[in-house]
Amino acid sequence: MRKVAIYGKGGIGKSTTTQNTVAALVEMGKKVMVVGCDPKADSTRLLLGGLAQKTVLDTLREEGEDVELLDIRKEGYGGTLCVESGGPEPGVGCAGRGIITSINLLEQLGAYTDDQNLDYAFYDVLGDVVCGGFAMPIREGKAQEIYIVCSGEMMAMYAANNICKGIVKFAEAGGVRLGGLICNSRNVDNERDMIDEFAKRLGTQMVHFLPRDNDVQRAEIKRMSVIEWNPDVPQANEYRTLASNIDANEMFVIPKPMKINELESLLLDFGVLVA
Repeated sequence: MRKVAIYGKGGIGKSTTTQNTVAALVEMGKKVMVVGCDPKADSTRLLLGGLAQKTVLDTLREEGEDVELLDIRKEGYGGTLCVESGGPEPGVGCAGRGIITSINLLEQLGAYTDDQNLDYAFYDVLGDVVCGGFAMPIREGKAQEIYIVCSGEMMAMYAANNICKGIVKFAEAGGVRLGGLICNSRNVDNERDMIDEFAKRLGTQMVHFLPRDNDVQRAEIKRMSVIEWNPDVPQANEYRTLASNIDANEMFVIPKPMKINELESLLLDFGVLVA
C-alpha cells in the first residue's frame, strides 16, 4: 500500500485535486482510502455525494472510546473508503490533535492492515501548515510520498518552498520523500514553464499541469468528482493523466528548497514580479 499526503497553500485546490485524482485511481481499479486532515471536514464530500460525514473526533466525543471502523469510515464513489478527522469545538483545543487522534485510531482499528486490500491511503492536509499535528504525515512517516499542489501565483510557490523545508527536516527520520509538484493552473503568465523550472530547482518534477476548467466547478455544484459527473469532458482526462502519473511515479526525492532571493529571482525571470 502506498501512503500519499497532499500539501499546498490554503485555497489552492488540494481537496478538489485529491478527490478527482482518487476518482481516477478508482476508475483504474485501485482501492483507495482518503483521510481528511482538515477541521472543516470537507475532504471527502465529492466522493460521498455531498454527505456530511461524521468525523472521528465527533464520534469519540459522542460515543466514547468504544468505536469500530465502520463508525468512522464510510464507503464512497467506486468503493473509496472515506474518513474525516475533524477538529475540536470552535475556540477550544488544537485542531492538529484531530489528525493525531484520527490516524492513531485508524491504526488501532486495523484500517491499514493487509486484509483491507488497500492500494493507496491519501491524506488531504490543511493548508501549508507543517507544524504540530498537521505535520504528522511527514513527521512520523505516516505518508511515504508527498505531492504539493501549487500554481504560478507567488504565494503558492512560497508555500510550496516552505513545505519542502518541512519535508527536508523529517526526511531522514521518517523516510518521507517528495513525489513532485501538481500545478493547479490559475492562468498565470508562463505558468507551465515556470512551475516546470521551479520543480527542477527543487530537484523534483512537475507531475502534471492541470488546466483551469469550469467543469471542475460544475461538478462540485453537483457534489461529484468530474469523472463521476461527466466522464467524457476533457478535464476528466486531465485527472486520469494525473492519476496515471502518480501511479507510475518512481521519482521520490529529498527536495532542495530555494532561498527566498532565488525564488524571487525565478518569479522575476518569468514576469510574475515586477522589479
